[in-house]
Amino acid sequence: MSGVWRFLRLLKQRVIGPGSEYVGIDHFGNKYYRIPQHKTWAGQNIKERRIVIAVNVKEYQYESGAIPTQWEAWLKKRRNNPPTLEECIQSNNYRKEMKAKVEDLGEKSRLLQAKDREEGLEVGPLQTQIKGHASASNYRKPEHSEDPVSTANTFQPGAWMPPNREK
Repeated sequence: MSGVWRFLRLLKQRVIGPGSEYVGIDHFGNKYYRIPQHKTWAGQNIKERRIVIAVNVKEYQYESGAIPTQWEAWLKKRRNNPPTLEECIQSNNYRKEMKAKVEDLGEKSRLLQAKDREEGLEVGPLQTQIKGHASASNYRKPEHSEDPVSTANTFQPGAWMPPNREK
């Protein structure tokens, strides 16, 4: 009887494919699965697939940041092994520390700018030099001449129109 069950299991794997293997869960409650590499009934090789089943979110409601970066790297096959819960917690703590440092630096910068304004040291925006075709004085002007007014080195778009040759 075990031979029949083995045959049916093999037939199921060839027709439907192998079942998904549970890999892990993140702190949001999203569950991650892996479907191993297998062959179809026609002999076609199907590569390994990695999927996530999000909690309380439909596919069209997905927002950036709903999946932790370590799990996203595993899903996109940038890493071979799934992340551990400790890795995710450590990364989340690091992200919070960096966010606090950035806010502190922003506050220090605002205080320095306010101090400079009080002392009259405020610097206005810098003037930049425009280079390239946008710096041309006659760029996009509707003036057209029939004679060429420039050489190949100083050609300006719209500076020359071919002469009218009406017969």
